[in-house]
Amino acid sequence: MNFLSIFALVLLIAAVSGESPTAYELLQDYNFPVGILPKGVTHYDLNNSTGQFHAYLNGTCSFSLEGSYQLKYRSTIGGTISKNKIRDLSGVSVKVLFVWLNIVEVVRDGDELSLSVGIASASFPVDNFEECPQCGCGLKCGGQKIQKIRLRRGGELVSSV
Repeated sequence: MNFLSIFALVLLIAAVSGESPTAYELLQDYNFPVGILPKGVTHYDLNNSTGQFHAYLNGTCSFSLEGSYQLKYRSTIGGTISKNKIRDLSGVSVKVLFVWLNIVEVVRDGDELSLSVGIASASFPVDNFEECPQCGCGLKCGGQKIQKIRLRRGGELVSSV
């Protein structure tokens, strides 16, 4: 066998026995930042033809971001993913004033992510989601302050209708 044959065989074995990408790597394949999921996703399943997915955490996960947004993830998160869009999202909610609202859609438009609760949406810079938050403490864990979350359009909720 020559060198190229051996190299091709090694690549083939690596491809066949290789592990599937992590949930975080999969997000990047669809042009989403890893930080829209908290740390601790144990596994996921994805139907490549429809984009339907489920991601699994060890349990429910909640945290605050800069004291202004409280987020809650159920142990199972589901939806349909495509390039720059997650729709029919379930398992993720945000507290607005005194009410928990389900985030049902996430759309990437250039350097912004728009998170929709159905009747309203808010846009954030993508770089807010470079780091994965941790359950219980978000982006401010162990005394380390990662970054502030910035909201586009002056901080108001922007209607999606």
